[in-house]
Parts: sequence; C-alpha cells; structure tokens
Amino acid sequence: MKKLLSLLLVLCIMFSLSACGSKPEEASNGGEETKEVTKVALLVSGSLGDKSFHDSSQGGIDLIKEKYGDKVVTKTIEMGSDKTKFIPTLEDVSEEDWDVIITGTFHMKEPIEEVAPNYPDKTYILFDTAVSYDEVEGLDNVYSILYKQNEAGFLAGVLAAQMTTATDVDNINPDKKIGFLGAMDIPVINDFLVGYIEGAKYIDEEIKVDISYIDSFSDAAKAKELAIIQYDTKGVDIGFNVAGRAGLGQIEAAYEKNTYAIGVDSDQALLFEDKPEKANKIASSALKRVDKSLLRALDMYFEGNIPTGKKESIGLEEGAIGLSKNKYYEEIVPKEIKDKVLEIEGKIGSGEIKVNSAFGLSSEEIGQLKESVK
Repeated sequence: MKKLLSLLLVLCIMFSLSACGSKPEEASNGGEETKEVTKVALLVSGSLGDKSFHDSSQGGIDLIKEKYGDKVVTKTIEMGSDKTKFIPTLEDVSEEDWDVIITGTFHMKEPIEEVAPNYPDKTYILFDTAVSYDEVEGLDNVYSILYKQNEAGFLAGVLAAQMTTATDVDNINPDKKIGFLGAMDIPVINDFLVGYIEGAKYIDEEIKVDISYIDSFSDAAKAKELAIIQYDTKGVDIGFNVAGRAGLGQIEAAYEKNTYAIGVDSDQALLFEDKPEKANKIASSALKRVDKSLLRALDMYFEGNIPTGKKESIGLEEGAIGLSKNKYYEEIVPKEIKDKVLEIEGKIGSGEIKVNSAFGLSSEEIGQLKESVK
C-alpha cells in the first residue's frame, strides 16, 4: 500500500511539473509570444557634433531605429579623444548583453582585433577600416566595411575642375587651379585625393591642384589658415576639404574670400541652413554614406547573410558614396556641369570608369601623382 501511495505521489509531482513547464509564454503573458529585441550599440571613436563622419554614423543608428522600431534597442557611446579608453569601453560593452556592436575609423582596428575574439557570440561591425583577418585569429564575428572614397573624390574632382574660373590671383598662377585640404597624410585621406586628382584630370589634363595637410581632424583654425593661403596666394577658387570637423575651417575661409568649397562625408551645406550666406559657398559635398552603410549592414544581419569574417568595399553602386545635390547645388552649379556629373556617375557605376585607389598605389606612385598636378 505504501509503495502504491509513493508511486501515485511521484506521478502527481511529475504531472504537476509538466503542466507548469509547458507553454511558458502563456503562463507569463496570457498567451502572447515574447517579442525578440536586438540590441545595437554604437561606439564613437571621438565625439558627436563633428558635422561630418561621426554624425553620419549616428545617422545610421537613427535610420536603423526608424526602420526597425521596437525590434531594436540602440545606444550611442561617445568615447572622446582619449584613446586609452577605447579598449576598456569596448570590453565593457562586450560584457553586456548587446547583440551588435558598431564602431569605426582606423583608431578601432587594434581594439577590435584584441577584444572581438573573446566574445564570439557578438557581432561586430567595423566601418572605414578593416581588421587583419589573415594575421589575427578569431575574427569570424567581425564585418569590416570599407568605402570607395576614391570614387567620391573623383566626382568632387570632376565638379571642381569644371567650377574653377581660372582666376589669376596677382598673376601668381594663370592656370586653372583647385585646392585639396586633407586632415592627415594617411591612406584613407589620400584615397580621396587620388580620386580627386584623377577626376579633375579627366576633365582637364593640365589642371593644377594645391595640396595641404592640417595634421589634425579637429583644428578648424589651422584649416582656415591653410585654406586662406590657397585662396589668397595660390590661385585656388574652389577647394575640397577631407578633414572632419577641421574642414569646417575651409568653409569659413570660402565665405570670407567669396569663393567655393566642397564638403565631405555629410551634406555640409545643410549644416548651415540657418546661415545661407555660408551654405551658398558650398557647391556640394562628397558623401561617404556611413549612415546608409550601417543600415545596409543591419539589413543583412536580420536577413542572416551579413558577411562576418570578411571585409567589403562599397561605393557608388551600393549607394555608399556620391555627391550631395541639394538646393544649393542646384542654384550654384550650371546645368551643363550637373549633366556632366550625371554622365560620369553612370560611367563609374557601370564600371566604364575605373578609379585608382591609394590603397593600391605605393607611396612613390602617390608622390608622382601629386607632382603631376603641381
């Protein structure tokens, strides 16, 4: 009898546990399925407000949130300029329950290489640089996005070469001359420059390009000083800045000297809509659409085909680069020049025009290209 009672008790307990363990969603939320949320963190290797590259990455987060709504939770962390904080911050975020961790620029290559292999369950998206997949193990969870900024530079060169008025400043240089103002003499900046020179020479083989480097991504005062030298004494009447926040100094110089500038990364004319007298001096901007590329990466993540463990170069064909064509562009740029830009965009997109990249050239070859436009 005791054995029978014990057996019945065991069966009751098993039945009770089975009943409690079935359909947990129904027990906890009245039958509704638990909604899965993907958590996405952006680590900015600097600060927002640069009106250029970092702001464009935040724009990507905004696009992701707009498209996916409550399917995603997002967070942006500004790491500032202290590079010693990059690895600890990346480790802290990786320890938390973020599914996708986005960061970018060359400053974050080594931190990702150090941290990502320790968190194989996370997906890392690294933009504007690539990790060394062949040299570092455990990077199968990293997707590196590179941009064909050389194509954007080519379009900027095409525009500048047609916009220059060949003004002879104090008889110093009677030739057509356009300007280039880079943040630093590094490959990613020179990739813009290679395209810029090739685009300008595509229009006019004899064109000259005055090239200056600021040695900073943030020193707008120095950028303005260098740009004024180009405008005042070098015969430049339109210049292209590739310098992040520092490049805003060139826009100030263009306004003061009543000439033109070409912005970079984001549509910089729209940043000055409350100051139309400055916006009207920005003929266009060479867009490096970090925002669209990050949305594209999340689209692939949700589709299950994000190419982690690889690097990918994207450009005009993928909508990752281009020229801004806002109301200022429409007003400033003559129709025949706009038509030529459209024609060349089509040729780049179709592959008819192949733009060289600084990443495929030796330092000697880049030096020779610079010399060819002095």
